[in-house]
Amino acid sequence: MLDLLKSEFTRRTILHKAGFGLIALSTFGVAGTIFKPNRTLAQAGPAPAKEPSMPPEKKLGWAVVGLGKFATEQIIPSFGECKRSKLVALVSGDRAKAEGIAQQYGVNSKNIYNYQNYDTIRNNPEVDVIYIILPNGLHAEYSVRGAQAGKHIMCEKPMAITVEECQAMIDAAKKGDRKLMIAYRAQYEPYNLAAIKLAQSGKLGKLKAITSDHGRNLDPKDPADRWRAQKKLAGGGSLYDIGIYSLQAARYITGEEPQEISAMMYSTPGDPRFREVEENVNFVLRFPSGVLANCTSSYGYADTKRIQVFGSDAALELDPATDYYQHRLIIKRKNSNEEQNIQEKNQFALEMDHLSESIMANKQPKTPGEEGLQDVRLMQLIYQAARTGKTIKV
Repeated sequence: MLDLLKSEFTRRTILHKAGFGLIALSTFGVAGTIFKPNRTLAQAGPAPAKEPSMPPEKKLGWAVVGLGKFATEQIIPSFGECKRSKLVALVSGDRAKAEGIAQQYGVNSKNIYNYQNYDTIRNNPEVDVIYIILPNGLHAEYSVRGAQAGKHIMCEKPMAITVEECQAMIDAAKKGDRKLMIAYRAQYEPYNLAAIKLAQSGKLGKLKAITSDHGRNLDPKDPADRWRAQKKLAGGGSLYDIGIYSLQAARYITGEEPQEISAMMYSTPGDPRFREVEENVNFVLRFPSGVLANCTSSYGYADTKRIQVFGSDAALELDPATDYYQHRLIIKRKNSNEEQNIQEKNQFALEMDHLSESIMANKQPKTPGEEGLQDVRLMQLIYQAARTGKTIKV
């Protein structure tokens, strides 16, 4: 593990119109695009939820574990838009980089930790929440250690590599009476919330089918992608990395859990990128209502982040569906297409504040550890269905 902690990793690089940038090779984290200001759009959609009855100045202190691109270009800047959360600590294997970021964002240098002294964060009363932004294979260890240090946990998705690791994370949080939330940002993003409301309100008619496609080309020359080709660190290939968005979409659009799963998997023969992890997965989910979801994930096709919902009266298309800052929602009827203009909001700030508010009010967060566990369980069944060629009953 010490060797891993000294290695160079980043996490998610589903880039939108930005190419694949190189990252510093000394810390853990997630690759991503720079968050852009909200687009000027007419406000529409559901009214924002009321703020909880608590002092408006109250903010919980957060520590970010891992300083890759996603952390430094998305999460850390987003604290500036948070109402209930503030950055107070950093955990990194690169002290110089951490000091630079601490100075930039007003973090006290005494609140900089490395992976060896991470557990001493228990002695820091300024830290209420730890945000784990590391390669998948390290999520469980640092979440469990964080909970044992008495801190609430936000963990990036997928929650962990195995069902057993997910359960260990849940158990550690419960034992310490701490909140555990998985960072399913799309479930806090306004366009996705509008799509859920439209689908479940009957405005599309009776739901019949869903398609959800998420993919990109894995770039072996990009340091941000190197660990993704290693099963020990990634847990799986395209399914674990971006197929989870397709799976999540089918679940939150229907509001149901699948009863049956069938799947196929394919990797280009001889492609060195896929010695350990898969390239393509196509899977079908059957839900209790009769809705069939046809989903894909790929490390070999062009950048795609699309959700389509088909009802008896109308269809909905969300494309891009899971971008960081840009979304488009269209309702298609027999003789018309209607685009929904919804105000873009910082989904990272929204999800972080949701956890802070849940802690303050002592409520279960919307996407708790059990939600992450369910996705890992279902992804394991998708692999089983693909390997065996059999339809799996859930």
